[in-house]
Amino acid sequence: MTERVGNSSSQSLEPDCQTGVDLLHNPALNKGTAFTLEEREALGLQGLLPPHVHTQEEQVQRVMENFDRKPNNLERYIHMMALQGRNETLFYRVVLDHIEEMMPIIYTPTVGQACQEYGHIFRRPRGMFISAADQGRMVEVLRNWPGQDVRIIVVTDGERILGLGDLGASGMGIPVGKLALYTACAGVDPSLCLPVTLDVGTDNEQLLHDPLYMGVRQRRLRGEAYDEFVDEFMTAVQKVFPEVLVQFEDFANVNAFRLLDKYRERQCTFNDDIQGTGAVALAGLYSALRITGGRLSEQKVLFLGAGEAAVGIAALIVAAMIGEGLSEEEARGRCWLVDSGGLVVKSRAGLAEHKLPYAHDHAQLPNLLSAIETLHPTAIVGASGQHGAFTQSVLAALARLNDRPIVFALSNPTSKAECTAEEAYTGTEGRAIFASGSPFPPVTLGDKTYVPGQGNNAYVFPGVGLGAIACGARLVTDEMFFAAAMELAQLVSESDLERGLIYPPLTEIREVSASIAAAVAEVAYRQGLATQPRPDDILAHIEAQMYVPHYRSCA
Repeated sequence: MTERVGNSSSQSLEPDCQTGVDLLHNPALNKGTAFTLEEREALGLQGLLPPHVHTQEEQVQRVMENFDRKPNNLERYIHMMALQGRNETLFYRVVLDHIEEMMPIIYTPTVGQACQEYGHIFRRPRGMFISAADQGRMVEVLRNWPGQDVRIIVVTDGERILGLGDLGASGMGIPVGKLALYTACAGVDPSLCLPVTLDVGTDNEQLLHDPLYMGVRQRRLRGEAYDEFVDEFMTAVQKVFPEVLVQFEDFANVNAFRLLDKYRERQCTFNDDIQGTGAVALAGLYSALRITGGRLSEQKVLFLGAGEAAVGIAALIVAAMIGEGLSEEEARGRCWLVDSGGLVVKSRAGLAEHKLPYAHDHAQLPNLLSAIETLHPTAIVGASGQHGAFTQSVLAALARLNDRPIVFALSNPTSKAECTAEEAYTGTEGRAIFASGSPFPPVTLGDKTYVPGQGNNAYVFPGVGLGAIACGARLVTDEMFFAAAMELAQLVSESDLERGLIYPPLTEIREVSASIAAAVAEVAYRQGLATQPRPDDILAHIEAQMYVPHYRSCA
């Protein structure tokens, strides 16, 4: 399979295809002022564009000049989304060339604010909104999508957007952003991607009374009605796009675990908040242990938060510890949860089912600090959405117990992070091995500068998805995420570790994603889940399929 180049996938840019204004209004085909004189003549574009022909590099320069003039990140987000809706190839060229600048804009943390403001900054629809009015005809509705070959769907019901809660239909920014990363980070052709929001209502009073809210103005479907809605969607997806991978994103805990358990053995699907977060965090722990020494099975990990992210991380850590020789009971005994009620222990009544595997025989402890002082963890992992929860007292207590305390403040967006990079380093006298979900700038203490790692799911889910669709995986398994975590950890160089980084630089994200995709595909072939013939060189096969945002000649 040959390299996928921008404007080259399922749509042909031939003179007998689209011409004139229609061509300029098609973001998948539009090249703007980069159309050559020959192309303009052949495609009926004479007079519709300024006469000078620009290179793509010159167009990138123009975009960045305007980007830098924007007064804030939300305006930069709007600027980039407008570009994506106008010239898709140029959008991805800009993102790839400026990945470190663009990630916080098109993804977390800015995408969180964009979701909060969705109805107020709306310019044009993107993706598909499936509402209760579509029940009974979801197959018909999905066939309205112009692309017939969809391989990845990212779907949300908007109930738990990042750490911001129920944003209803305004949560569409998350699937859109995730799929942009699939293309930018892993080279998944944008024509193969479909963002979906299941609009089952919202319980957010502010949105229900906002005249500019764009979703269904009713309370959320619950119980059997909700399950029937989701089931019809999943069945319709399989019928309309039989080769598709469905990624669940930002569902509330009450549904996330149930839906994953329900569909994971029936369809090619995964939950990024549970499995992707688990893989990223596990990779970070493996990298941290290259600094501290010791085995994973010797660590004690204390989580603040007991939802999808925390339990997903704990589950993968347990699997890895079992791989090192511990029993399942011993491995779970090294993972502890603290939630709003304090330490999760067996004696607590009314524990949610997903917490039970990590509810241990122990006296009740009221908070994170008391848990640290009693349990003596080597690492704390924040997945709570509680800004500032890793207080100076918490950090100091952890630092008293460990020469190199491991501190992961993974909640997104930045406003929900358990601590900042500066707080982590100052609170531990510069000894912390730190990672966060959203980016923080380098921190200088005395004569040393610390570069914080970003434990972002973007390191994992694009590669997992690419690997799954490249080999035609029938299912996505936990073993694939474990392989992704191992591969990611191995890609951190010694020089990265010396700078305090426990993840590779974002500038290497395409190479990282390709390597993870190859590792995932290898598992699929080993487990008998691949439907495509095994290539002689899996990595080379995957790299050949990756979309590259370059214009191609069409004269």
